[in-house]
Amino acid sequence: MTHKISYKLGDLAKLINAKLEGDDQCEIHGLGTLANASQGQLSFLSNSAYIDQLKDSRASAIIVEARFADACPANCLVSDQPYVSYALASRLFDTAALDKSGVHPSACIAEGVKIPETSYVGPNVVIEAGAVIGAHVVIEANSILGEGVRIGDHSRIQAGVMLYHNVKLGQRVIIHSGAVIGADGFGFAFDGTRSIKIHQLGGVTIGDDVEIGAGSTIDRGAIDDTIIEQGVKIDNQVQIGHNCIIGEHTVICGCTAIAGSVTIGKYCIMGGASGAVGHITIADKVQVSAMSLVSKSIDKPGMYSSGTGHMKTTDWKRNIVRFQQLDDIAKRLKKIENSTDKD
Repeated sequence: MTHKISYKLGDLAKLINAKLEGDDQCEIHGLGTLANASQGQLSFLSNSAYIDQLKDSRASAIIVEARFADACPANCLVSDQPYVSYALASRLFDTAALDKSGVHPSACIAEGVKIPETSYVGPNVVIEAGAVIGAHVVIEANSILGEGVRIGDHSRIQAGVMLYHNVKLGQRVIIHSGAVIGADGFGFAFDGTRSIKIHQLGGVTIGDDVEIGAGSTIDRGAIDDTIIEQGVKIDNQVQIGHNCIIGEHTVICGCTAIAGSVTIGKYCIMGGASGAVGHITIADKVQVSAMSLVSKSIDKPGMYSSGTGHMKTTDWKRNIVRFQQLDDIAKRLKKIENSTDKD
């Protein structure tokens, strides 16, 4: 099905919190990049590195900061935060977000589970006993909801998602394909001969407006729940261990691995392929750069990094040898300092 969405530019400006300089009756039916946009499309400039593309853009309207308004060759939407205004516009033109409702005949829904008329359950979906589904919820094909799962209003579960028992989602949660929420945490007790499984008795609680990327996994708690607070954004291929608490509006980039019982504060950023060892706490407003390992608690905001920057392999090999010699060099230096102090 083709969905035709269009807005008059005057109405669009109000919806994205921008000031219009131009024709308020101009029809906008889609988005495009500065380089590739055509008539009828809206584009944006949020990075000055692309300023050279502005003058040649064929977009019918462009979102810019006030300082670039005079250079704009088309209708101009002036915004203090062009990228935020673009984000608001992208929601308006997202056909995947259009409401749909009904239950596919191949879905397997436990007796007693009620599906609101405004919600949708796709082909081969399995919903087990005790599940509670909110209004305007979309559950795409082949997803499985375990016993006692709760899903808040306006949430969207993409195809092939697995929600284990006693997983609770807030409102407007988006979970992408292949995500597994509520699998057992990695807990074992070694008795001297073998590892004895610690059964994971907690669940997972996810707040409002959380988005979880494709193939990401969030383990259930051992006793208390693993908690993902409101507004958290989790990229693809992220692992979050049992009993973690992820603070409000934190962003976790792709391939990050967080061990069990880690508490991450509010408004943090974990860069791609970063990691955190278990049982540590990270303060609010901490940024961890890509491929860094957090090996101890961080108690102050700021940006933190570990590892070494890239270099030519021949230089890296020489530097690794020198790195291995640092302890010996430090000891020898200490002896020299002690000898100098005595003199």
